[in-house]
Amino acid sequence: MTDADQPILVATGVVKAFGGLRAVDVEQLEIRRNKITALIGPNGAGKTTFFNLLTGFDRVDEGEIRFDGKIITGMPPHRLAAKGMVRTFQLTKALAKLSTIENMKLGALGQRGEKFWAALIPGSWTKQEEEIEQRAEAILQRFNLTHMRDEYAGTMSGGQRKLLEMARALMTDPRLVMLDEPMAGVNPALAQSLLELIKALPGEGRTVIFVEHNMDVVQEIADWVVVMAEGRIIAQGTPAEIKTNKAVVDAYLGAHHGEDLSQVELT
Repeated sequence: MTDADQPILVATGVVKAFGGLRAVDVEQLEIRRNKITALIGPNGAGKTTFFNLLTGFDRVDEGEIRFDGKIITGMPPHRLAAKGMVRTFQLTKALAKLSTIENMKLGALGQRGEKFWAALIPGSWTKQEEEIEQRAEAILQRFNLTHMRDEYAGTMSGGQRKLLEMARALMTDPRLVMLDEPMAGVNPALAQSLLELIKALPGEGRTVIFVEHNMDVVQEIADWVVVMAEGRIIAQGTPAEIKTNKAVVDAYLGAHHGEDLSQVELT
């Protein structure tokens, strides 16, 4: 098996409990490299908790997580970002009192001007600062946000903030991008732009995992779908396989058998 065939992220025996409730109990999950994987499931399935465990925003009780073959269990998010793994949030984290370009520049890693002694010697970091700003402006152009460059992030619409958060994530030059409900609160016009941007990421050598409730989105952009229910993974497959999988339909629809999952509004 070549490096390209190796999974980029592997979770083994991952457990997270709250009191007597096992919110997450995942025996094995492998995320394929340079593909788009959707993580879906009904309310209370454990998707968000599992996402938080994978991205270092919560700690596992048991189990192991590997990124690119190396153990990252318990590693904090800033260290994961430095290794090439970054996430966005359902509720955006843009800094409202900073301009769009300033928000973008904050996403860059290894900024020499952030170090005390280097900050006292402008010549040691000004060239890097210029390069970071140029990269930020190029990404803003790609995301059609150039017109918001000098505007406060707080003046953006919810959809524009979603675009900004994903654009800022790309400032870290990640190999794995994890998106938490990227379409939530985004109007149809911006949603289509965001979908196209996400679909382009594997072609750049980036892997994508996203949590989503809209099966139309899953059908359009996902190469692979992982389904959770009651903290466990109950099915995996292509979007076409998942929408007719009886275990998945049962998890969402209960007694309403025979319905096509694509017609269901996931919650």
